[in-house]
Amino acid sequence: MGGASLDYYLILGEAGGGDPLGRAEGIAVEEFVFAADHTAAGVDGAGWTAADGGWWSSAAFTRAMRSDPRLRARIVPAARRDAESVYRRLGGGDLPGEAGLRGRFLDRQPLAGSAPLDLGAGEVPDGFHDRRVYRILFAGDPGAGRLPYLLGVWGMTPAGDPSGRLVGRAGRRTGDDLFGWELRRIGPGVAWCVDVTACLAGPSGDAVGPLLRELTAAMRHAGLIPVTIERFT
Repeated sequence: MGGASLDYYLILGEAGGGDPLGRAEGIAVEEFVFAADHTAAGVDGAGWTAADGGWWSSAAFTRAMRSDPRLRARIVPAARRDAESVYRRLGGGDLPGEAGLRGRFLDRQPLAGSAPLDLGAGEVPDGFHDRRVYRILFAGDPGAGRLPYLLGVWGMTPAGDPSGRLVGRAGRRTGDDLFGWELRRIGPGVAWCVDVTACLAGPSGDAVGPLLRELTAAMRHAGLIPVTIERFT
């Protein structure tokens, strides 16, 4: 991601409820690695727990955060200030800066990628030279009351889908480029996604990456764990 803020998570203990800050036994820090077309090529990460007493980097833990429901239930997306508080409370001292944390990323989890399906120039709307469709995939479910937050922060129009899978639609124009996205439920308690359509008129497509990261950050704030960013066209 190169210079963008890292993603922070609290690692909770097995038992009990209440405030996650009080239950946390450690922290995890991650950063997605992106290809030139803004798809996800890998995840770098590191973790720290008071029990271990030191930093570790594990691609297996990165996978399990997303695939193991028991572990996922103990992972809470957090702001850096919360990670700093937990790290200090558990005896770690001052949390290293982001450059120092990146130096602890030693075991990258690669993400499989493939060339996007070319559906032909007929799919590109008039006035644009490129049309791309991305899917940002997330594990888990939004936290209590967080779905209205997503609808509000994006100015999203509810879809009225009887199946409940398509939750809503939103969009914006950035410069000459036009973006639209849909929030979808893939399975109860299993996964959600944001499908993004980018119609590009400008020469660079530079607005795609920041929008994908913005949408990903909003979903993390709602309590979900990003899994990958794929491109369909």
